[in-house]
Amino acid sequence: MAPTLRRAVRSRWRTASLAAGWPFPGDWEVPAVDAVCAAVVSGDDLSDSLAELGASRAESGVGLAGTLQDLAALHAVAGEDSDGLVSADPDAVPASLIRIAALGWADAVSGMSVGREVEDPLTGLNTAGYLRTRLHEVYREASSRGSTADEDYALTTVVLGVSTDGYPRMVAMVLIADVLRAVFDSGETSALLRAATAAVLAPRTPQLSARCQQARWMIEHRLAADPALRDCGQIRVQQEALPEDHAEACRLLASL
Repeated sequence: MAPTLRRAVRSRWRTASLAAGWPFPGDWEVPAVDAVCAAVVSGDDLSDSLAELGASRAESGVGLAGTLQDLAALHAVAGEDSDGLVSADPDAVPASLIRIAALGWADAVSGMSVGREVEDPLTGLNTAGYLRTRLHEVYREASSRGSTADEDYALTTVVLGVSTDGYPRMVAMVLIADVLRAVFDSGETSALLRAATAAVLAPRTPQLSARCQQARWMIEHRLAADPALRDCGQIRVQQEALPEDHAEACRLLASL
């Protein structure tokens, strides 16, 4: 009996959603729909299934307005008087259900955005935002061990000459990024802070200074090998002291 009821709810829901203007008839039925219908029929809590529905709609490219309109169609057909014509009114949906579906949708969108934006598309280095997040983890780790972030980690910056601009700068930064990935290949975080500034967050090890020197030599060697990049100016590779807390570290990154 339960499967029959679930199919009936799903059919009425889809009909109401299409009537309310659902623009993707072929993409309406996703696995999350079945989970929601099962919860409606059994009278179970809708929290998990609605969050899954919101996330699924976001992953399918459905906007928040469309997702909530679809939720309104569900709410209309799931009511006691749902056998006749129904009106999918988002304002009639309880705020608690809207909140659950909207948060599921927002979490999925946020995850997709992070996935697209953690790397700079030109150099392949991590973004400054990712480095800020990584530093937050470093400060929490240091606090849990009773040490400071600066005792455990070093922030090394690589800066192109101030006169470098345009195409030469872009090519130079691509070469610099390639060197940093090759030298710091043991889980360190390399990021692009500015158009001509890169940084590496690495644990303080006995080999760190030698690796920084190796990176400097490789960068200078590769830039010198290209006639178009010989005027990039002096490459500055230096270590920055990590401040006492994460907020100050973020301000440091902004100032570099």
